[in-house]
Amino acid sequence: MGLAGRRLYSDAQQALAHDIIRKLNEDDASPLYGEIKMLGVGRGRVSQASLNEEMVDLFRTIKNLGGPSKVKEFEQQGVRFFLNYFKALQQAFPRAWAGKKYSIKTGAAVRAFIRVAPDVMEKARELAGDPFDAHGIRHATAPWGERLGDRRFETEGEWKGKLAGGTRSTVEVLARELREALRR
Repeated sequence: MGLAGRRLYSDAQQALAHDIIRKLNEDDASPLYGEIKMLGVGRGRVSQASLNEEMVDLFRTIKNLGGPSKVKEFEQQGVRFFLNYFKALQQAFPRAWAGKKYSIKTGAAVRAFIRVAPDVMEKARELAGDPFDAHGIRHATAPWGERLGDRRFETEGEWKGKLAGGTRSTVEVLARELREALRR
């Protein structure tokens, strides 16, 4: 865990979430480079606060599913996982990721991707033996490109048609679609 997160948050999970999000925003190899408003500042469309909340929920889920040892493992491998994960998403949805008329880099979409991270980790473990492995994560998320496709994120198309009464509902609808596509 980086010093910056520990200085800002007394809660270890919030500090870890902050450090992972900060790395995603500041690492020039990250598909989310410069896309996150850290502490309300920046050009990005995604708020760090909402991602932080989603990540803390993710850590609770990991703890409930695997216990403290899995949380410890994620503390050490979380940055690696999310860098590999968002690179895999960039490959699964290339037009949406690069295009301006898509909502894939919005808070709602990124939160949904974080919400289904345990499912992706499980699938990557099944495929590659390592839930943090870039190859396993890419293979786990590849069906999303085929089953949901870039069109799912077209701002004036399917995205708008599936807005579900606010961000929380929209996140849940997309997370459900992602889980279903992952299981097929």
